[in-house]
Amino acid sequence: MKITVKAKPLARETYVKKLDESSFEVAVKEPPVGGRANAAIVEAVAEYLRIPRIRVKIISGWTSRQKILEIPA
Repeated sequence: MKITVKAKPLARETYVKKLDESSFEVAVKEPPVGGRANAAIVEAVAEYLRIPRIRVKIISGWTSRQKILEIPA
């Protein structure tokens, strides 16, 4: 399954908001430096979906706010 994520780094709070079936808005407190925000986004999505974070992978958008994540079925 692939999902689209709109990332919001340096937010006041961490949250995951489902926009539609395959689109999410994810806010994290970490800055977009050294992959810290990306790691926090993966962790937040995994926690939201209640799966191990090792199963969530960013396949597109490492340096963009629009990301595509892949979650194996």
